[in-house]
Amino acid sequence: MSTAAAEETRVPVKFAGGHDISKKDFGRPIPLIAAALGVKPEVFRKAFSGVTPARGRGPSGAEARKNKEALLSVLGPHGVTNERLDEVSDYYRFRPQEDELWPVKAAKAEAIVEDGQIKRIVVTEPGHGYSTPPRASVKGFSDAKLHVELAFSKTLKKNGAVKAIEIDSK
Repeated sequence: MSTAAAEETRVPVKFAGGHDISKKDFGRPIPLIAAALGVKPEVFRKAFSGVTPARGRGPSGAEARKNKEALLSVLGPHGVTNERLDEVSDYYRFRPQEDELWPVKAAKAEAIVEDGQIKRIVVTEPGHGYSTPPRASVKGFSDAKLHVELAFSKTLKKNGAVKAIEIDSK
């Protein structure tokens, strides 16, 4: 006696958002910056609270030095060097007023559907640059609640990547 295996269908997962910035984050993707520096977001927020932004213009040399000192006085004891701070700051620099965003690579995933039900989600490309979990949806399954988990890393092109997508059964 043989039974036919249920037919498996792969349906693309659509992602939206995932680039939100908290009001307490000084207009910067703090979860990404902190992870790239190897510190907790609270540590970077504390460090950045000592910075005086030069709104609408670049900072003078003296302002830039004072801001760098404020940052490194908090971050230095956590092993952050001036060079790494510059590298990470440059990588995540963007101008929202010009509709810019920091470097991002879109994630890709597929829903594995059997017998009209989503059985699991497979991440085929984790992407990077998500500061908050993006919303995930599957066409034809508007009631499916998907929970996206991110992975943060010191490696810039792996930072803020989609680690997993769970189907919320509640």
